Amino acid sequence: MADTPPPAQPKTPQSVTITLSEPIRRGETLITEITLRKPKTGALRGLKVDDLFGTDVNTLIILLPRITTPPLIVAEIEELEAEDLLEVAGAVRGFFMTSSLKEAMARTYGVQDEAA
Repeated sequence: MADTPPPAQPKTPQSVTITLSEPIRRGETLITEITLRKPKTGALRGLKVDDLFGTDVNTLIILLPRITTPPLIVAEIEELEAEDLLEVAGAVRGFFMTSSLKEAMARTYGVQDEAA
């Protein structure tokens, strides 16, 4: 009997780059995209993960300076367009999806794992 490897699990990306619909002006520089890094436990200190899933704006305002490149400050986050904030919130939620939830979504939406 041949050993068959288990099906490949969809992988959670370690970072996500988002192109902003409205650039952030920082002095003479325009920030047109930001990269979100998958947060480690230290970046979540003092936050409730449930609030991240619920897209709590105050929680995102605390978390984003810890995980964005370039690092955003609170005033910049508060000036994000609503659609940019929602895209960022979706990316943050995606970092916390369990393997079983990713599998269910892949089956539902017909997404194939790139590593497979």
